[in-house]
Amino acid sequence: MSQENTSANCLNIITTSIEDDAFQKKGHSARILSPEEVERLAKDQVLVSEFKQLKLEKEAQKNWDLFYKRNSTNFFKDRHWTTREFQELKACREFADQKLTILEAGCGVGNCLFPLLEEDLNIFAYACDFSPRAVEYVKKNALYSTERCKVFQCDLTKDDILENIPADSVDVVTLIFVLSAIHPDKMHLVLKNIYKVLKPGKCVLFRDYGLYDHAMLRFKPGSKLGENFYVRQDGTRSYFFTEEFLSQLFKAEGYEQVANEYVQRETVNRKEDLCVPRVFLQGKFQKPFSLTGNETA
Repeated sequence: MSQENTSANCLNIITTSIEDDAFQKKGHSARILSPEEVERLAKDQVLVSEFKQLKLEKEAQKNWDLFYKRNSTNFFKDRHWTTREFQELKACREFADQKLTILEAGCGVGNCLFPLLEEDLNIFAYACDFSPRAVEYVKKNALYSTERCKVFQCDLTKDDILENIPADSVDVVTLIFVLSAIHPDKMHLVLKNIYKVLKPGKCVLFRDYGLYDHAMLRFKPGSKLGENFYVRQDGTRSYFFTEEFLSQLFKAEGYEQVANEYVQRETVNRKEDLCVPRVFLQGKFQKPFSLTGNETA
């Protein structure tokens, strides 16, 4: 796969991945829907009632806690692709063995955290999650060590992250499949919060669900909360990002855009002769070296 720091040169280049039998391309064009898919989305315009939406927002933490109670640590696969897709995790060092401090915002049960710590011995990681149960799973992992990581429960939309991490102390923030679970009206609060601990000149690495991903098209009628925003049967929610929305979201909080593009994958199930279209949005957003008009000292 193409690396993050060469993404500008690899737009629309199709690559294959032997390990997961998938075709992939990157670029700034959203996925083109089939006529059947256009018709299906056009029919699904009825929104979940305001009462239920307020209830889902109020019970968001409980629903994610129940998710981890049901699935334990077995639901998500370990993300060994992170350093391959985000070269910034290595490239931001001034010398090879430089100690790197990262923050994994929304760490879940550690599917991204522990592969990173195993692969790179010169990383110290802060990690936080909305779900207290997920945080406990991380602490119980055999690879967890307080010498190499600090994990804590945090609602990034309202809890002050400075209570656990010093200001301007983090080299890289990873925000991977996290922001989509948060109400769009509150996403900016997360970006504002993590901005405080990121060093000037350093980056947030973002990857999440993109517009017209297969998961978006599979929602049944009665699941729509708003534009590109849906609720699953278990009460957890998912937003599907456009490149334009993500760009505006970060820039409004003072970040500079370094990279922002769709990653389109066709996962092939040869046994059943099926192609599943996956769409993600991947980006890198930098905290400026100097203050802009959107910030205060």
